[in-house]
Amino acid sequence: MSLIQNRPPVGPLHRHISLRPEVQALPDVASLVQTLRPEEPLHCIRPAVITAAAQAFTASFNGDVLYAVKCNPEPAVLRALWEGGIRRFDCASISEVSLVRRLFPGADIHFMHPVKSRAAIREAWIINGVRDFVLDSADELRKILEETNTPEAARIEARPGLFVRLALPETGAAINLSKKFGADAATAVELLRAARPHAGKLGVAFHVGSQCTDPLAWRDAMALAGEVIRAAGVRIEVIDVGGGFPAAYPDIDPPPLGAFMAEIDAAFDELNLPGVKLWAEPGRALVAGGSSVVVKVQLRKGNMLYINDGVYGALADAGALKFRFPTKLLRSRPSPGAPDAAFGFFGPSCDSLDVMHGPFILPDDISEGDWIEIGQLGAYGTCLRTGFNGFDRAALVEVRDPAMLETAGYAPQDDIEA
Repeated sequence: MSLIQNRPPVGPLHRHISLRPEVQALPDVASLVQTLRPEEPLHCIRPAVITAAAQAFTASFNGDVLYAVKCNPEPAVLRALWEGGIRRFDCASISEVSLVRRLFPGADIHFMHPVKSRAAIREAWIINGVRDFVLDSADELRKILEETNTPEAARIEARPGLFVRLALPETGAAINLSKKFGADAATAVELLRAARPHAGKLGVAFHVGSQCTDPLAWRDAMALAGEVIRAAGVRIEVIDVGGGFPAAYPDIDPPPLGAFMAEIDAAFDELNLPGVKLWAEPGRALVAGGSSVVVKVQLRKGNMLYINDGVYGALADAGALKFRFPTKLLRSRPSPGAPDAAFGFFGPSCDSLDVMHGPFILPDDISEGDWIEIGQLGAYGTCLRTGFNGFDRAALVEVRDPAMLETAGYAPQDDIEA
């Protein structure tokens, strides 16, 4: 039976080829490729890597950890996170809310998208038991209060948790998340005052930006949050330090996890807010090393390789954001080997924008028919796939391999490799 199948153009790879029962019994990528010789992209989930990263983060962070589901909603990934102790989930859509509730009936789900439809608020509140919502405007606060206080919701004896999202100055992160969302300090003060009478719990949330490698960004953000809280003059229960915690890539070696936690703890202590809890919303940091994709070389032109996945598939970040990823050649035939060289990739679509310049380092004798494993794709890889041009076939398997790059402080690699 082939492991390759058609799938919907968005959402998780819905057919998971489970090769459990135990992680130690899972195959390694190289032997799997030699057995299957896949003609379509093969997504390789590393459940032990994800579980270890979740355990490391939850042990280091002095508060509650909410996994950012948008980063990778694949059920196999979510189950590995659950094994690692994640019990809270940051959801950005009603589809994510429904997925988490279906997989984990006892999970705590938090609707942390600052702009939600009224229908999504109602469904989350009434059907899925979501009690926490983020906002960055008076209009969004009004929507949340109206939709959680309808006649249909009258049986629910609870008040919503309300979290005011604070915009931050530029932090140097790979993606600035305050350009689209977040209230300025003065607006945040007014929102906290307006929300307090209606809130079951009240919090301030911020996000320093995706793939932020500067631990001081969290210290500065915490200081700004403290100024807003003092100016508002109301009691809060939670400060949500968001996500942005980085992962390693070939040209990015971020500080160890402890450096970020030390800055967060020190800044929080300076605020002197007894009874206030910390939350965090990591995504990339927990799952980046937990997935790779195996692609096949269909043609070589000089140092450009035509492969069967691309920017409309799992490699979107390699195109638009010019991320480099670790690569490993899996040969289709014996070879004496060759020195390394720098390559770029063209994806399979009939579109000249489907290009990834890298450079990606591979042996110089790579040719048509070889496979390449591309790593660190657990974050925003699978979930950004589209059905463009009909290239929407892929499969997913679980493997026992360690991460292709280790991010300091996240995973004890010696314990992962079977």
